[in-house]
Amino acid sequence: MNIIRRQENKPAPTGATSDAHPWSLMRAMLEWDPFREMVPMFSRSAREVLYAPDFDVKESGNAYVFKADLPGMQEKDVDVSFTGNRLTVSGKREEERREEKETYFSCERSYGSFSRSFTLPAGVDAERATAALKDGVLTVTVPKTPETQPRRIPVQAPAPTAGREQGTKAS
Repeated sequence: MNIIRRQENKPAPTGATSDAHPWSLMRAMLEWDPFREMVPMFSRSAREVLYAPDFDVKESGNAYVFKADLPGMQEKDVDVSFTGNRLTVSGKREEERREEKETYFSCERSYGSFSRSFTLPAGVDAERATAALKDGVLTVTVPKTPETQPRRIPVQAPAPTAGREQGTKAS
């Protein structure tokens, strides 16, 4: 497979001409990035600004579980904290050093700082929360307090009454 350079400074489509093929106009419109001109306004590169890991959040019977993909990050790069009932996960993913004499055909991986906060309902036990980073996946488990965990209540048949037990009929 050959590596193909992307042409970064493509002009925006200016409109249809009578001899333009409809598919070529559509292709030009799909390749146009209307936000490309805004990138110099940011103090950091667009890749750094856009770094925000995705989270899966689920509730089980006894805990809330948060999972995030953090490839290439180590435990020292991630901070997990509680303030009241708010869980905050933050960190920083460093950009790899680039050598000036090397030719880059594409630089698409994101890097930079991130912070995500989640407000949890009452009844969580923040003191027993755990966080683990394994194979690039962060898992934060926040147990529920015993009072908020589901509790099975046995269903019993009502005790028979004296009149119905003997089969008498009220008149």
